[in-house]
Amino acid sequence: MKTNFYFILLLLGVDLGYSQNIPTYYKDIAPIINENCVECHSYGGLGPFSLTNLEEVKSKIKTIIAVTKSGYMPPWQADPSFRSFENERFLDSTSIKRIENWYQTGMKKGKKKDFLNSNKLDRVKAKEDLTLFMNEAYVLSNKSEEDYRFFNIPTNLPEDTYIRSIEFIPGNKGVVHHSRIMVDTTNQIRGIDGLSEYDPKSLEYQKLPLADEFLYGWVPGNLPVSYPQGTGKKLFKNSDLILNIHYAPTSKSETDLSQIKLYFAKEKVEKEIKVLTIREGDIANQPFFIRADTKPTFYVSYSLKESINMVSIMPHMHFIGASFKALAVTPSGDAVPIIKIDKWDFNWQSTYLFKKPQYLPKDTVILITATYDNTISNPENPNIPPKDIAYGWDSTDEMMNFIIYYY
Repeated sequence: MKTNFYFILLLLGVDLGYSQNIPTYYKDIAPIINENCVECHSYGGLGPFSLTNLEEVKSKIKTIIAVTKSGYMPPWQADPSFRSFENERFLDSTSIKRIENWYQTGMKKGKKKDFLNSNKLDRVKAKEDLTLFMNEAYVLSNKSEEDYRFFNIPTNLPEDTYIRSIEFIPGNKGVVHHSRIMVDTTNQIRGIDGLSEYDPKSLEYQKLPLADEFLYGWVPGNLPVSYPQGTGKKLFKNSDLILNIHYAPTSKSETDLSQIKLYFAKEKVEKEIKVLTIREGDIANQPFFIRADTKPTFYVSYSLKESINMVSIMPHMHFIGASFKALAVTPSGDAVPIIKIDKWDFNWQSTYLFKKPQYLPKDTVILITATYDNTISNPENPNIPPKDIAYGWDSTDEMMNFIIYYY
């Protein structure tokens, strides 16, 4: 009877060739889920359901198969054949087929000792050192309008403090579309709290220089950013965090009380994390202006003024971004691939962590190409019919940033 069972499976096209045994949860499936899914799909996480144990995975197996086969999940934009990253969430065809085979062969449990747990869930459950909330809950309009708001959150730090990780937690996942965290050390921008991006007063505050223009950016799928052991990002005493949130339209009465979690460096910080932002002003073929019904490509050739060790990177564009590529050429002529995104998706931006710091010597040239699609064929275009688009903080404007965290 057992022989007939295997014969039937082969006739049905079930590939058992990757293993002599029928796949089990603990040996074959849990490692895949733990490595690629649980950081979002855990209790209180960003995912709509949890996948932290056998029963949870079994209950969602058909959904898991569908979204992994289509490539929708796990969300990962960077081309792994160009550059691989520490926080990579990418399933190859073998892993996708393994999940499907497990379902087709009865979703066997297996032995728990076969699962050598990584630290992904431990990282999810790590305790923050400081939680900062918005000063008060923000009440959204129920008129189905896009809403872009600034919030000022004092840290009240009694002394300069190094952080090893930062996390943004949306208070209302149904309406918080994305956010950006900036740092002000002057305490002169506190009046921006609660103002709309369209308010002329907020434009005046935006003229004041910031200590950090891009401490962290969050969209669904961008997990907490962490720095290597022995490094840390300095937050100065009594700094304010400026939170820029885009709220999706809603026709209901909704409120949001988002929070920021800071994780302090526990060991001695030997190397301070700094931020280099390559931006629109560095574009070679100016102006940065995207006319309606065009698909322009912009180019950057940026020469490093000092040697750096890249820890993580974050490309940033808005809705009409189409593709992004960055590589470095050292003074000796060596080409260093940095990141390649063939199909930009504003809704799934990430901070990409290097497996080990990438050294680039002084006078290395970072080459960037970024393409935009301001045509009606772009389903993410916020303007139908298309309109001319220029630089701006609003998501309906455009940006071309490449943020490098380094020491």
